[in-house]
Amino acid sequence: MKRALISVYEKNEKLFKFVSFLDKKGYQIVSTGGTYQYFLKKGVSNLIKVYDLTSFPEILDGRVKTIHPNIYAGILANRSVEQHMKSIHSKNIHLIDMVVVNFYPFFEKMDKNSIDDINSIIEFIDIGGPSMLRAAAKNFLHVTAIIDHNDYEFVQSEIEHSGFPSLKLRKKLAGKVFNFTSAYDSAISQYLLDDQFPMYLHSSYKRIMNLRYGENPHQKAAYYVNTIHKGSMRNFFQLHGRRLSFNNLRDMDIAWKVVSQFSEPACCTVKHSTPCGVALGKNIIEAFQKTYYADTISSFGGIIAVNVPITKELAKEINHIFLEVVLSPSYETDVLNILKIKKNIRIISISEPISDQLEYVKIDGGVLVQESDTFFPYEKNYKIVTKKKFSNQELQSLFFAQKVVKYVKSNAIVVAKGTQTLGISGGQTNRIWAARQAIERALEKSKEGLVLVSDAFFPFRDVVDESARSGGIRAILQPGGSIRDEESVKACDDHGIAMAFTGKRHFKH
Repeated sequence: MKRALISVYEKNEKLFKFVSFLDKKGYQIVSTGGTYQYFLKKGVSNLIKVYDLTSFPEILDGRVKTIHPNIYAGILANRSVEQHMKSIHSKNIHLIDMVVVNFYPFFEKMDKNSIDDINSIIEFIDIGGPSMLRAAAKNFLHVTAIIDHNDYEFVQSEIEHSGFPSLKLRKKLAGKVFNFTSAYDSAISQYLLDDQFPMYLHSSYKRIMNLRYGENPHQKAAYYVNTIHKGSMRNFFQLHGRRLSFNNLRDMDIAWKVVSQFSEPACCTVKHSTPCGVALGKNIIEAFQKTYYADTISSFGGIIAVNVPITKELAKEINHIFLEVVLSPSYETDVLNILKIKKNIRIISISEPISDQLEYVKIDGGVLVQESDTFFPYEKNYKIVTKKKFSNQELQSLFFAQKVVKYVKSNAIVVAKGTQTLGISGGQTNRIWAARQAIERALEKSKEGLVLVSDAFFPFRDVVDESARSGGIRAILQPGGSIRDEESVKACDDHGIAMAFTGKRHFKH
């Protein structure tokens, strides 16, 4: 008689239907306390308790119920090894042909902020379940190990047609077991260790969707979310539009990070992982109009994010331009119907705050890990190094632009007027090119009242001289730290430009 050991935390109709099928096919169902009672009430006929195999009761409030040689020998015995079978029979141990387990919901119960509730969290660390499944997965040549309820139908189909699951399916299911247990152990490890840079790097992520494609259509891609840490991009909802692409998600992440820095109504457009327009306004319409005006060309086919609800008025404005994705915390009544006129636009609801603590960059054969570049309070940490001082309006504009430049690819320059970007340039191999491009774009919009912010220091005075030639830039904010800082300071004094050092650079490569 074939035996299936079923021990699950989550008991539902899908499980019951599968077990009923096994029951009808002559499987003896071996089960533990709560699962046994569930099947008993449901009328499963060929049902026995684990105790019937071990002759040992559950102890320690259920912490020990399946950890017993009669269970593990029944799972691990290699049917093709004569000595194994002799040992099994001599000790009157019954073989177990299938193990179906789902774990205590550690992922769901674990909350990074609930360290004071550690005793409760510990009780959701499953020991017996993973151990039995790992044993079954190791012995997949003879045993079927099932961790995912979505696989019930595949196993049932093969039993129906062939009498037993195929080796190919058993091997795949075993792989899924180790895939899940490694993620489960990783989550527990990270929770207990709480080390930013542990000796071994192992992250726990769950796939939630296949993407339309990767950076290019010939590249396949999928999206995974962290099973432990919270995050804005872990919890968004797509309300309309076709499937998201790899590039959509990267741009969405940046757009939301930019607008999340501001308490005032803020709008940001992103193209190719770089902000192309950012602005604040007394209301969201003003913020949008200033953002779009900042770069009407680059925003075409881009991503737009706002940090306040989208109104009907804004929805009608958005419909006048071509955008791939719209992100907002919420949408006023009937706004979705207006936006859905554009069939291909993707509408996203997102409201979680930014919580990234670490950033990862994959290189061939390795991974680089660093702390996220969190905002630095420049209002309290800057040093004016020129004879000319900043006006209050210039300070406000500089601090606004500083929050944008950190999301622009290095070398990065942002030129702003008030709380509106007018020129953004990044990804250049030298700073003077980036400065010229940003200044040139800004001058197309305004000839005066401009400020310039750089992600890193000026290696030469040429950026200051270029700023002076424009005639419109009156204030500069940069990290400082070059051996030629004095040349840049002198250039500012020569041209009557105010400049300050922050002491913090913001490379984004």
